[in-house]
Amino acid sequence: MSERALSSLTGPVVLVGAGKMGGAMLEGWLKLGLPARLAVAVDPHLPAEPTAALAAKGVQVNPPKDAIATPSVLLLAVKPQVAPEVLPQVAPLVGPGTLVVSVMAGRTLGFIAGAMPAGTAIVRAIPNTPAAIGRGVSVAVANGAVTAEGRALAGALLGAIGIVEWVEDEDLMDAATAVSGSGPAYAFLLAEALAEAGAKAGLPADLSARIARATVSGAGALMDQSDLPAATLRQNVTSPGGTTAAALAVLMDEKAGFGPLLTDAVAAATRRGKELAG
Repeated sequence: MSERALSSLTGPVVLVGAGKMGGAMLEGWLKLGLPARLAVAVDPHLPAEPTAALAAKGVQVNPPKDAIATPSVLLLAVKPQVAPEVLPQVAPLVGPGTLVVSVMAGRTLGFIAGAMPAGTAIVRAIPNTPAAIGRGVSVAVANGAVTAEGRALAGALLGAIGIVEWVEDEDLMDAATAVSGSGPAYAFLLAEALAEAGAKAGLPADLSARIARATVSGAGALMDQSDLPAATLRQNVTSPGGTTAAALAVLMDEKAGFGPLLTDAVAAATRRGKELAG
């Protein structure tokens, strides 16, 4: 479905912002079959080396705006703080059949719609940083103008960098961001804290850091490849009365354990997301 959705496009996919996230998406689209002649990257701040690399693949990089055909898709991957300046500049590219997809954090469907022609079909998505290696999670929501075909197209574009999950209520995006968008930081903190704990238990600091990092990434890979729930995988590691059980008795404390801490952390991130969105 993804390959068909991208290879059947007639108008270009115009990527506004070709930094780490946008660049990863563009590479994914080309691998999935998007013809390079239909890929346009608009990013005046893109360094010379990646500009030359994209141009060598046949991607149009920073062409004059009047030379860009009406896009099938306009994908917004700029930093949210520059959105008020950038969106009015690219809005004239949008035609009646253009799908606008945004991966800007904190910028709502309403905000984007306010800068676009009336009736524009808009999808808002929040990918996370593992998208850089094709292992991202994107949570997406569509406005009422997005058709089933538009949703499938957006899913194909976002699917180039990982899995896509849809919500119907935009109010859920802040909680989704707190889980998936911020979630990689929680996993990195786990590896960091585990390394520090190992060093305090007597391990050489560099050894503790290496095995903590490998343990967290290995457990994630095992969970990814298993159909078992996370709770079952945890139970499979835990022998009654053993060392893991002793550790989990601390981590699973009902008042001060890992669960209550993460609940508070996700709630804090959700509140902050709502504050940033206004």
